[in-house]
Amino acid sequence: MNKCLLLIAFLSIFFSGILTAEAFAVPWDQLSPEEQRILGRFKDRWDQLPAERQERLRRGAERWQRMTPEERKEANERFKRWQELPPEQREMIRKRYHEFRNLPPEEQEKIRRRSKWFQELPPEERQKLHEKWRNDERRQFRPKWPREKEKR
Repeated sequence: MNKCLLLIAFLSIFFSGILTAEAFAVPWDQLSPEEQRILGRFKDRWDQLPAERQERLRRGAERWQRMTPEERKEANERFKRWQELPPEQREMIRKRYHEFRNLPPEEQEKIRRRSKWFQELPPEERQKLHEKWRNDERRQFRPKWPREKEKR
């Protein structure tokens, strides 16, 4: 009897999870005309996308609708720069983004504050710091030759 109840409980939880995920799925023809326009490149495969992906795309379309023309232009420029990056660099950026998202909220906020401070610097100051960081970074990974060890 207990095994039967356990099986019923498991199946109900399993199927409720599937139904909950499916509740987000929206057929293409039920999207608003504006959503269809924004998400047009997904039209042919929309119904094959997982419900969670559809929901993320719809939220993105909603954000796009709220953007000003200038914000849209900037977003398009960022996307173009992203597409021009080598695959290895995009993968590294994705990895760092996921690492950032897994940090505690207070650590994320600390990084955001430092980033804001950096962005508010004049361009020439930012460039100097960037060059210094790149040189320090290279020095850190440069192989130590035997003579260098002797000098220390």
